[in-house]
Amino acid sequence: MTFLDMLGAAERQNQSMLCVGLDPDPARFPGKLQGDAGRIYDFCAAIVDATADLVIAFKPQIAYFAAHRAEDQLERLMAHMRRSAPQVPIILDAKRGDIGSTAEQYAIEAFERYGADAVTLSPFMGFDSVAPYLKYPGKGAFLLCRTSNPGGDDLQSQRLASVEGQPLLYEHIARLAQGPWNLNGQLGLVVGATYPAEIEKVRAMAPVLPLLIPGVGAQGGDAVATVKAGWRPDAPIIVNSSRAILYASAGDDFAQAARREALKTRDVLKAARG
Repeated sequence: MTFLDMLGAAERQNQSMLCVGLDPDPARFPGKLQGDAGRIYDFCAAIVDATADLVIAFKPQIAYFAAHRAEDQLERLMAHMRRSAPQVPIILDAKRGDIGSTAEQYAIEAFERYGADAVTLSPFMGFDSVAPYLKYPGKGAFLLCRTSNPGGDDLQSQRLASVEGQPLLYEHIARLAQGPWNLNGQLGLVVGATYPAEIEKVRAMAPVLPLLIPGVGAQGGDAVATVKAGWRPDAPIIVNSSRAILYASAGDDFAQAARREALKTRDVLKAARG
């Protein structure tokens, strides 16, 4: 089953466009877990178990594990998700962006070591920084396009005078991903929920690509505006929320609170779709 097939199956089974981002910060862990980096797996596994029937995907952010020397816990978490929620695709949020043999090693890390179904990538170094990931049949790669942070304007909203029509950089990335770079239908785009007008533009230029949309929740993105701008019946959106769900409670009921927040967000997204 390809990554796109998994997305479609999870969307139908769980009636969801919600992705839960797994960004474990031990300083924010609840109760007895607080400050204990050795409990990253326990915290994340509890969140996964509480929300697996509510999501279209999970998105572990690799830096939150590597910063605490918890890559082994990430491996355990990936295996746990495979066992307990095999219907839910996993997007490894790594934002890699290198070329040649280095990119090949990063692809091994994402797809062989961790067993991810998709990975996030920076396209700044061009197609040869993306191509090694596309050698894995059925796997997905999401290219940073119009990101949710204000600093994205520094480069992404600049015009390319040497390209026909002088598109903004993010528009050019969207066209490349929809067209010549998408050799086997494996590419998607990252577009921030904090910019719904740009989501709509990207959707028009990339009408069938899956869009990974961070920024709902703690970053303040509008869930309803996001769905209206990006969702189409034949083009999935994966709307990510991390901190608002992970840290919905500072008490021992954190997993139950995460489920309540995930359910609420899922239903808001679903209602916006109509």
